[in-house]
Amino acid sequence: MPSSSELFTLRGTTMTSRPLRVLVAEDDAEMRALLVEALRGDGFEVLEARHGSELMQLLAARLDEGGELRMLDLLVSDVRMPGWSGLDVLQALREVHARIPVILITAFGDAELHARAREYGACVMFDKPFDVDDLRTAVVNALSG
Repeated sequence: MPSSSELFTLRGTTMTSRPLRVLVAEDDAEMRALLVEALRGDGFEVLEARHGSELMQLLAARLDEGGELRMLDLLVSDVRMPGWSGLDVLQALREVHARIPVILITAFGDAELHARAREYGACVMFDKPFDVDDLRTAVVNALSG
C-alpha cells in the first residue's frame, strides 16, 4: 500500500489525461470552500453544489440512458442538506445503477446512519469535524480502487 505522500503524487489525472472530476455537495459555504480548495490543490477539477436539489440537477444533467455518469468521477456529499439528503442521492444513484464512488460527510453521525450509508454503497463516511487530509486520502483511494 502506498503512503499518503505517494498517493497524492498520483492524484488528479487519468490515463486519458483528463483531470479527474469531483462533485462536492455541501450546504455550509465555509466547509464547501475548504473541501473545494483542498481538492483543487490536489489537481482535481471540482464542481460544487450548494444543496441537495442543486446536486440532483448536476447529476441528472450527466446521467446517460445506461445509468452512467458522464465526466464525473467521484461525489463527496454532506448528508443533511436542504432538498435531497446525501443518503437520498446515494440511494437514487444506486436505483439507476450509477457506479460512482460516493463519500459522505455528516455532523450528525451515529451507528444507524453509518450502517445505512454502507448499505447504500458509500465508500466512506466521515463525521464532522474530520481531518481534510483523511478525506483527501479517501478520495484518492476511492478513485484508484
